[in-house]
Amino acid sequence: MQNNKELLGLFNSYCKDKLPQVENSFHPDYNKGIEDIMLLGGKRFRPLLYLNVVHTYEPLLLQNSLPVSLGIEMLHTYSLVHDDLPAMDDADKRRGIETLHKTYNDGLAILIGDALLTESFFMLSNASLSSDTKISLVKELSLNCGLSGMVYGQALDLFYENKKLEIDKIKTLHINKTAKFIASCLKMGAITCNLKHLEKELYDFGLKLGILFQIQDDILDITSSEDEALKSINKDENKNSFVTVLGLDKSIKEANFYRDEVINLLNNFDDDLKNNLNNLLKGYLNRHI
Repeated sequence: MQNNKELLGLFNSYCKDKLPQVENSFHPDYNKGIEDIMLLGGKRFRPLLYLNVVHTYEPLLLQNSLPVSLGIEMLHTYSLVHDDLPAMDDADKRRGIETLHKTYNDGLAILIGDALLTESFFMLSNASLSSDTKISLVKELSLNCGLSGMVYGQALDLFYENKKLEIDKIKTLHINKTAKFIASCLKMGAITCNLKHLEKELYDFGLKLGILFQIQDDILDITSSEDEALKSINKDENKNSFVTVLGLDKSIKEANFYRDEVINLLNNFDDDLKNNLNNLLKGYLNRHI
């Protein structure tokens, strides 16, 4: 059985070998910009969630699922490129390197984000999986990352900057902005393996995990250095983060609560899935402490 280090190596090799590029392009920066943001960093957390589920239940489908995992990472990367733009977070650093709009310009960064978003669904549709499976995967990813998912969460985040929200609305914001995407990656693993009985259980687990991740990110935004975070920090002071509303101490308590919820749900899975996911998550569950 492959561990997460091997799965990460498998994914990174596939990403490097299969990263889409324009052949014979005479644009000086387009292909290079895509390579920069896709290959020079990233935890690969979302594709690894997906691949862990597939590897647990249908290891023979692992190779055929790699295009889906790359599509997931491309969509995630598009969201980061756009999130860093001056009109949004105006960040200077991402994945340990200068953000694309700083290295090149706003226009090219927007277009590279657009390209990664669009190409992500091409990757899903071109995987060697059944047509019904691919349609379900496209539906799941677009539902959770588009109009009523991640994009809606981003719209709420921007509109309510400098306007304080109640904690229940902040959770709604971050469920959409962060948690639904994470939850969809786990559910997509169940869809790939035709495990209908696990779809809701994995999705609900992913929502709790996503909220934990968001609280941790909010905490780390004020407690870590740029070198540790590998991205620009202190960008949340005018936003509705958990820390700006609850304060640091209460945010840590909230993170502890969701960590315990995640562990409890994790223990409900069968041993193989529990062990594989636990191996992936062990470096994350307490990163806020």
